[in-house]
Amino acid sequence: MHLIECSRSYADQILAMYNDVIKTSTAMFETHERNQAYMSTWFDAKEQSGYPVIGLVDDQDVLLAFGTYGSFRSSSGYLYTIEHSIHVRKEHRGKGLGKIILTALIEKAIEQQYHCMVGAIDSENTASIHLHEKAGFESIGVVKEAGYKFGTYRSLVLMQLLLPTPENPKGI
Repeated sequence: MHLIECSRSYADQILAMYNDVIKTSTAMFETHERNQAYMSTWFDAKEQSGYPVIGLVDDQDVLLAFGTYGSFRSSSGYLYTIEHSIHVRKEHRGKGLGKIILTALIEKAIEQQYHCMVGAIDSENTASIHLHEKAGFESIGVVKEAGYKFGTYRSLVLMQLLLPTPENPKGI
């Protein structure tokens, strides 16, 4: 197993993971499966903004997990804040792969001089909440009934990690 920077050649595997999560879990509140056109636009946005797509592959180049981040909000005052996501192939969950991806995302965010990482996690996803707590994230609030999926309203736990970035970042 080793970490990679995912290129578009992994788009089909990422799409399959996304669609499995959409169909079977509340890790995303998305309710409609994504398609190839969506993935092309998604990669365009990642590349244009310099956001990483970090993957963990096995010896056969099968993508076991991936993570990425993007802007938290579009206003220029949020330039140094990012929101991340991590997805692990269903049959590999609970094996520590999320921790590997989260650690790599934190390292990349520090390298790119971001100041704040935000995670938005379904309130019933205790494994992800615990993973983030172990990585130093703290819960900063709950947005009650923020989403609706599988016939019920879902609450969202917001978690935050402040990064050791420069006190005086470049001007906006």
